[in-house]
Amino acid sequence: MTLPTELTHFLASVHPYDCLPADALSALARSCTATDFDTGATVFAVGDQVAHLYVIVAGEIAVTDESDAPISVLGSRNSFGERALLRREAASRTARATAPTKTILIPAKTFFGLIDAFDTIGRFFDRSGPKRDAANQMATLSVDRVMTADPVTCAPETPIKDVARQMAETRISSVCITNSKTLLGIVTLRDLNAKVLATGRPVDEPIANIMTASPLTVAPHTLVMDVLHLMVERRIGHVPILENDTLVGIVTQTDLTRAQAMSSADIVRRVARANTVSEMAEATAEIPKLLVQLVDGGNRHEIITRLITDIADTATRRLLSLAETELGPSPVPFLWLACGSQGRQEQTGVSDQDNCLMLDDAVTPDQMPYFSDLARFVSDGLHACGYVYCPGDMMATNPRWCQPTTVWREYFQSWIAKPNPEAQMLASVMFDLRPIGGDTTLFEGLQAEVLEAASRNSIFTAHMVANSLKHSPPLGLLRGLATIRSGEHRDALDLKHNGVVPIVDLGRIYALQGKLKPANTRARIEAALAAGAVSSSGGADLLDAYDLIATTRLEHQAGQVRAGSAPSNYLDPSTLSDFERSHLRDAFVVVKTMQSAIGSGKGMLG
Repeated sequence: MTLPTELTHFLASVHPYDCLPADALSALARSCTATDFDTGATVFAVGDQVAHLYVIVAGEIAVTDESDAPISVLGSRNSFGERALLRREAASRTARATAPTKTILIPAKTFFGLIDAFDTIGRFFDRSGPKRDAANQMATLSVDRVMTADPVTCAPETPIKDVARQMAETRISSVCITNSKTLLGIVTLRDLNAKVLATGRPVDEPIANIMTASPLTVAPHTLVMDVLHLMVERRIGHVPILENDTLVGIVTQTDLTRAQAMSSADIVRRVARANTVSEMAEATAEIPKLLVQLVDGGNRHEIITRLITDIADTATRRLLSLAETELGPSPVPFLWLACGSQGRQEQTGVSDQDNCLMLDDAVTPDQMPYFSDLARFVSDGLHACGYVYCPGDMMATNPRWCQPTTVWREYFQSWIAKPNPEAQMLASVMFDLRPIGGDTTLFEGLQAEVLEAASRNSIFTAHMVANSLKHSPPLGLLRGLATIRSGEHRDALDLKHNGVVPIVDLGRIYALQGKLKPANTRARIEAALAAGAVSSSGGADLLDAYDLIATTRLEHQAGQVRAGSAPSNYLDPSTLSDFERSHLRDAFVVVKTMQSAIGSGKGMLG
């Protein structure tokens, strides 16, 4: 394969190059060279300067780390070498041919030019997403990201009164008139008012008599700002979305202005000012749309989860305030703390509640019912706002997790002294505690005491390490991904328990061993790197793996929301391109490697 035409045909079959315009693809092919490697040949080794991105045409490339431990085995249509190129440093891995291998070499200059010129290329080689200014997001957002899919429709002969009743019952402001999926017209509330109520038109007439025929329509890829400008110019409030002459959605001016104005700050403001739980629930119901907006805006995963968690924190504090208004002032100081994903500031579109109460040691038995009522009020309110009850009952409503600070100290001391399986499980949850509302002095000192005691007890940390290895990355045989074998989510990947949780567990172990205070997983790994508790290459690889897996999880959830489904953590790997599956598997291999290192007792510096 030496001719540019042959290179062009092959690259056109490989993602993400298949998204390039024909002229750009031809230019790319002309800048490339084809190189063959015999079995056993080293393409590059640790410390080498990498000058190309390699694309495998046929054959097999094995990638290993500094210790020659296997990282991944790559086949046709996979790329390698981008790690060193993007970091602009010498290779931290070795790539060898394990079979006769044909490759295409894309020069570094061409590679960076593609990333700069084409967002599709940049997204696939930097899974953290483009560094886009949120203020400019609406200029690049397409209308299919904010439209209502599968809009309400009716046949042209439907009586006006039936359409009006349908609009009232479903609380919508328009109905599309269709013949099958072919759009004939649209009727809005304004039409009903102006053409029926104001004129006394009989309500038994067919809806076709008052519809606006052949309304303005746009395609799904039309920019939101362009649609909004059309609406303002033509003084219309509803625009159907057609794809290949088929009705696929509708968007209103309210949808667009809400999308333009909606932010985490707006939801936080509404929650903080809510006077009832129902008002709060109306605000938190916007979180899935916010998730889509933040993902589409190219925000990093840790920013997205932080902003979403801020809403949960605000809801919790507002519920505490409403509870004290109803129950009266607290008899003694207290502190509400979150653990789990809220404690780590890592909430996504799917989050339950994990929380507890620490009480001043002056509390008396006859005052405990007050805190039981307080916990129930807040927990019920969070559930109503979409933060469902913890299936494991790790909530302040459980008397075990509503105790004076002295009891909490005893809890941690006993878990560290006798790390049985239950103690390991409880410690894993409670080491992610973060104060949310109340008297924070009740927690001051306790965290430092616990970290100090835990780091000194080698038996406890060994048990915690063993417990952290119970969640394994979904790696299958023959370079595949291990999916769930049965049940509702058969053939899917669990991006929570087999994706991010193993990394969360590693971050927690680093924090315990290094007496590091952060609760956030990425912050823990970064702190471990800064403290020398993990090797620079191992820590950097783990951060990259975490970024990829966490970003994939959020993009999957955003895609479900766009499709009108509830977000989940279960991803069908067949929906990914070969490129995406290869990189996702590489990330899981990194996690497995780090688990093996810490499980061997060597840490990451041994």
